[in-house]
Amino acid sequence: MPYALGAQSRARLKGVHPQLVRVVERAIEISPQDFLVLEGVRTPQRQRQLYGQGRTRQELARAGVDVSLAKPSEGKVTWTLISNHFVKADGYGHAVDLAPYPVDWEGPTRFPKFDAIAKAMFQAARELGIGLRWGADWDRDGKPRERGETDSPHFELAA
Repeated sequence: MPYALGAQSRARLKGVHPQLVRVVERAIEISPQDFLVLEGVRTPQRQRQLYGQGRTRQELARAGVDVSLAKPSEGKVTWTLISNHFVKADGYGHAVDLAPYPVDWEGPTRFPKFDAIAKAMFQAARELGIGLRWGADWDRDGKPRERGETDSPHFELAA
């Protein structure tokens, strides 16, 4: 039985580029792993909050970010203050974050679940003729996490 996006996931796709929405919608139909949309369009303030995770007040001060956002005891979730989740000149965000449902962040079973989502996303993108990049394979060489890439939930449009 194929999976379908729930109402909350659909709401989180609001403002995401229609091509990327089409990929996500097709991927959920063919994925052996149920998943949900964690985040679509993101504000610069939200990006700064995420940037604060895993960083000290001193690191944030050096980056020009409000030091009250520091959460050094948490794991880093982003390495930049600029994001393809931001609304671009075309009026759309160009990135989504997806996670297996139920959400599984720990343990040895998490990577196969994210990899199954990625496989479905890339199959959908190929079917639709849409370029896609994955946060666990930034250089797009088909070797996930080879250089320590850890952003398995992240997918974005690519040329």
